[in-house]
Amino acid sequence: MGLQAEIEELEEEIASTPYNKSTEEHIGRLKAKLAEKKEEFEKRQSSSGGGEGYAVEKTGDATVALVGFPSVGKSTLINALTNADSDVGSYDFTTLDVNPGMLQYNGANIQLLDVPGLIEGAAGGRGDGKAVLSVVRTADLVLFVLSAFEIQQYERLREELYKNKVRLDVDPPRVNVRRKHKDGISVNASVDLELDELTIKSVLREHDFVNADVTIGEQVDIDRLIDGVMDNREYLPSIVAVNKTDLIDPSYVDTVKSDLREVDIDPDDAIFISAEKERGLDSLTDRIWDELGLIRIYMDKPGRGIDYDEPLILTEGDTVGDACEKIGGRFDDRFRFARVSGESAAHDDQQVGRDHELADEDVLRLIIDR
Repeated sequence: MGLQAEIEELEEEIASTPYNKSTEEHIGRLKAKLAEKKEEFEKRQSSSGGGEGYAVEKTGDATVALVGFPSVGKSTLINALTNADSDVGSYDFTTLDVNPGMLQYNGANIQLLDVPGLIEGAAGGRGDGKAVLSVVRTADLVLFVLSAFEIQQYERLREELYKNKVRLDVDPPRVNVRRKHKDGISVNASVDLELDELTIKSVLREHDFVNADVTIGEQVDIDRLIDGVMDNREYLPSIVAVNKTDLIDPSYVDTVKSDLREVDIDPDDAIFISAEKERGLDSLTDRIWDELGLIRIYMDKPGRGIDYDEPLILTEGDTVGDACEKIGGRFDDRFRFARVSGESAAHDDQQVGRDHELADEDVLRLIIDR
């Protein structure tokens, strides 16, 4: 039996097996085995030249991947937001390669990637899907672009990303596995797990763990457990833009909102736009900025004053040390201390060290050894 046939057989058995406490361990083993088979299949595809992906250099302060089926308006949107020149047409598959563009906003350079339209089966390689998905995995944010008339496509898009090991809007599972030389598998959890220990150990054994310490810090189901054990998933935030709103009759608005709720999207969380008419784009760029968690740091430069025109762009939670590292050179190597004014400081010109956490629109002056 070929590898593809084995995968299909496992998927059929999982789908046909009712999930309950008595079948939990069996399903756990099947899902763990399926994950390993898919990993092996992907490696074979890659080694035979079928999984290289598109060569797109990441540039700027952050990268956003526009994900959507053909002809939802991604090319029009990226042209409206950036300096890209992506072919635009009213027919399917206009975009045949990844087209990057740079959105300049709040002093940041945000790379937008207009990738070819995803189709069902992309995770299995249809329509250059593997190459498209490889680009999505490198992004910092996924922007779903949906047609107002085809909201149901959202579920299919998320499923394709899930199959390609992209986990959206969730944190990585708090699962840690450490190999050891003897004594089998031991399970330690900080919560009262619903999964029984036999299931957990069976999953581990399917992934070739014979002796290991497993630490679990949250309630996990079988899928989350496997994600934690394999430790090769990408965890990305996502937002949804509903395009072509200029074509909606006012009486159809309630239908669109109802369609959004059916796929578990709060209409208040979606951004309604018309890329063609350039409506709603300010709200979209604001949302992109917020979801990326970028912050502006204004550098107080000796002899030149505070540079408000070209801020240093960092991410929420970054420190003075991160600022030094991004600037590089002598500022990183010869750092003595810094002075900070702004939201993160107790007072103006507070003297701080590398570990001080910065906030949006702080003013930072670095003091270095001569």
